[in-house]
Amino acid sequence: MEKAPKNEAKVKKEKSIEETLWDSANKLRGTVESSEYKHVVLGLIFLKFASDKFEERRKELIAEGKEKYIEMKEFY
Repeated sequence: MEKAPKNEAKVKKEKSIEETLWDSANKLRGTVESSEYKHVVLGLIFLKFASDKFEERRKELIAEGKEKYIEMKEFY
C-alpha cells in the first residue's frame, strides 16, 4: 500500500467565502455589545435605500435618453 505524500496531509481545507466573512465579522465584533449593532445596521439599511433610489432614477434617465439628461441643469 502506498502512503500519501506529506504535502497532501498538510493541505488545508479551503473555507467558503461565507465562512471567511463570518469569521472576520466575529473577530471585528470583539467585545461590542449587541445594542451597539443598531448603529451599523441602520447605516447599512440607509445605504441600501439610497442605492436602490439612485438605481431606479438611473434606469429612468437611461430610458428617457441622454438628451433629456443633458438638458437638466442638476442631477440631484
